[in-house]
Amino acid sequence: MNLANKITLVRILLIPIFMIFMLSDFSIGDVTLFNQVIPVHHLIGALIFIIASATDWLDGYVARKYNLITNLGKFLDPLADKILVTAALISLVQLQLAPAWIVIIILSREFAVTGIRLIAAGEGDVIAASQLAKWKTTFQIIAIAALLLYNIPFTLISFPFGDVMLWIALLLTILSGFDYFWKNRQLLLSSK
Repeated sequence: MNLANKITLVRILLIPIFMIFMLSDFSIGDVTLFNQVIPVHHLIGALIFIIASATDWLDGYVARKYNLITNLGKFLDPLADKILVTAALISLVQLQLAPAWIVIIILSREFAVTGIRLIAAGEGDVIAASQLAKWKTTFQIIAIAALLLYNIPFTLISFPFGDVMLWIALLLTILSGFDYFWKNRQLLLSSK
């Protein structure tokens, strides 16, 4: 297993740690940032999410720079993204920081695209993430990070930055989902 794929595995291993900090009942106090009170364990969880998300950029950079692009990496990287985003979105719903209906649409698209990838894999093909899907992931991560951080520092100006980013992520999620289905319609129609 090459370095890029190991970085992806680290991202996957950070997910349960993130979930413990976000959803456990323990409390280690609160901190006030930009006039917003945040439980310390949520702040730690948000930072873990941000670090895990940054490894998405890092593993891609390492893979391209050192010519370490593999089929395993093309499969693992988007899978790690989906698991991380799924865990974070479910946490946001549990904490009542994101509406469940938006999360359901986003996760439905993720599962549908994973289904397309599985069909392609059965045919011996690997579907890499499209540029639109990469933008979708970027906006999802920005939205999730902002919401996990209770929208700081935008609370100072009462601007719902996290909510706006979540709406943009939703739009890109729907568009990229249609894009995947359209580009792979022959695969879907011809699969046995």
